[in-house]
Amino acid sequence: MTIRQQARFWLIFIVGFFLLIWLFSGILLPFVAGMAIAYFLDPLADRLEARGINRTLATTIITVLFFLIFIFVLLLVVPMIGNQLAGFLERLPGYIDTLRNTILPHIQHIVDRIAPETLENISDSAKGQTANAIKWVGNILTNVLSGGLALLNFLSLLFITPVVAFYLLRDWDKIVARVDGYLPRRSAEDIRQCAREIDETLAGFVRGQSTVCMLLGLFYAIGLSLVGLEFGFVIGLMTGLVSFVPYVGMIAGFAVGMGVALAQFGVSIDLALVALVFGAGQVMEGNFLTPKLVGDKVGLHAVWVMFALLAGGAVFGLLGVMLAVPVAAVIGVLVRYGLRQYLNSRLYDHGPDHPAYDPLKDAEN
Repeated sequence: MTIRQQARFWLIFIVGFFLLIWLFSGILLPFVAGMAIAYFLDPLADRLEARGINRTLATTIITVLFFLIFIFVLLLVVPMIGNQLAGFLERLPGYIDTLRNTILPHIQHIVDRIAPETLENISDSAKGQTANAIKWVGNILTNVLSGGLALLNFLSLLFITPVVAFYLLRDWDKIVARVDGYLPRRSAEDIRQCAREIDETLAGFVRGQSTVCMLLGLFYAIGLSLVGLEFGFVIGLMTGLVSFVPYVGMIAGFAVGMGVALAQFGVSIDLALVALVFGAGQVMEGNFLTPKLVGDKVGLHAVWVMFALLAGGAVFGLLGVMLAVPVAAVIGVLVRYGLRQYLNSRLYDHGPDHPAYDPLKDAEN
């Protein structure tokens, strides 16, 4: 098979793969969720199996414990979040009025010094951009709600996901071995190397970042509650969980937390304590959690992750959000592999005086 034929085959395969995802996006959510859970728990199953425990028994123990803990957390945390969120929405108009009365005089003092024509242009531009942003967010939410949280999908997610996770986790090594047997022999080693890089990227980002988000959520929730911030638990927990999207979670949580603190405490030491909690969380994340749990070589840039999450949510709804990071990891690894092949080829025109170039090694330096 020539290179052109191989390229045509893989192009048809990729297009067909995404076409099937688009056609069956309405029913794929529990299967993708089960696959994600199985991938997340596979290292633990491998450790139990290495200690002499039967794979089926290890899978049963891990799956049951995982879903029991998950259900326990839902029953414990969700009602608390629901109550605080309902109270927050009820108090939101009062917060807005307090902030308006507190901040508006200072803003008005600045506005009075700006020319009326400039203010009018800024206002028109802001209205247009706000309308576009609201429309864009509305489209994403509509896709998520219609594609991910319909009643049928919710029931299938509830009952099918544990079954899918169990069988995939039990047969994970067999599935990997079977797929490896189907690889084209001439390119098998290159594909395995790319697969190892993809696995390292996903393991470093998904497993590590999920742990970071949970620990940050608990830290912010406990810290904001201890300083006496109203609805501090839900604000802190949401800040940590949304930190999966780089920068967005921290910025949104800090803005909401400081707004509530300003409305509740005014300009006081309590306001500084709320800011201190967020600052301590950022120091802990940047210096301890992320370096230890995620690492600095996952190969997923923050901007690339944000784009992937937003694009996946806009196209496939909640299913697209779940697939965004794995697809981004695959594309990133393949792009880096293609660049290495190009830089080590005659197209790059390196000779005896220009040895093979490794962009990853150069980036580390």
